[in-house]
Amino acid sequence: MNSGKNSVTFKSFGVELVGDLYLPEGFDENKKYKAIVSASPFPQVKEQIMATYGPEMSNRGFVFLGFDYLGMGYSPALPGEFKQSRYMFRLIENTWDAVSYLGTLPFVEEIYGLGVCQGGSIIASAAVTDHRIKKIAMISGMMAADAFQWTDREAANQLIAAANASTQKMYETGEPDYVAPVGLRDEYSKEEFVELDANPMAGETYDYYGRDGFRGPKAVENFTNMHIGDQAMQSLISIGEAYADKIIQPTLVIYGTSASTALCSTGFIEKLTNNPEVMALDEFSHVDFYYKPEAVKVSTDAVAEFFNK
Repeated sequence: MNSGKNSVTFKSFGVELVGDLYLPEGFDENKKYKAIVSASPFPQVKEQIMATYGPEMSNRGFVFLGFDYLGMGYSPALPGEFKQSRYMFRLIENTWDAVSYLGTLPFVEEIYGLGVCQGGSIIASAAVTDHRIKKIAMISGMMAADAFQWTDREAANQLIAAANASTQKMYETGEPDYVAPVGLRDEYSKEEFVELDANPMAGETYDYYGRDGFRGPKAVENFTNMHIGDQAMQSLISIGEAYADKIIQPTLVIYGTSASTALCSTGFIEKLTNNPEVMALDEFSHVDFYYKPEAVKVSTDAVAEFFNK
């Protein structure tokens, strides 16, 4: 392997998941390095957040693994199942297998976890019972997602009803049922999406994921905003929040105080019992941490300092 990005595969659920392993400049396979297993936002592939944070963290001396979860991006779905099927419990198990893979590399010394958005919940959940992960950091994380997702019970139940119907339809037809989980279809212009979606995050969501966005379907060939229709049956279950008091690893939480998702970090912090480190920043929104240079620099500097302690 060489410095920079290396294509790798590792086994999970009996199939080969596809990843990118970022190695520091001047990489020497005879030396020992601290490694990071990463977890991305829903519904991302490895060419998005992971392709931003991978080079940043490898430039700071870390080995960094970004990968496509089962059924996402370049990783296959299980036989008889469908692509674009990102299931919460499997994401955790994929992460455990990614840790196992890093553990086979002779140049890896310790393994840490880094998650962004939904990836924060994945890393927090994986770390509860995987103490091979020595430290964890979450950025714009959705760990305590219950308050965010269940406050409007009527809306949550509408999502569940649609997901239940999609599940039944796919079982009966054997065909995938693709929907746009956040309402953003690949063909929408920003004006169309913002007019349709009253969510305060609509504009910044489009700026990243939209047709003309920074890492939308035009910019990332293997990405689509369309997803299997049963997603709400998975994403409305928040595991990391329920087990926060069981997490023993040193923990860093970074979030934007003005983000509508801030409560997903603050609620999680309140439940932690491991004296976490917290970086609350007034100047950045939720999606700013995905790609805006100043937000990425602040967060990656903080993560590197935390993991190097």
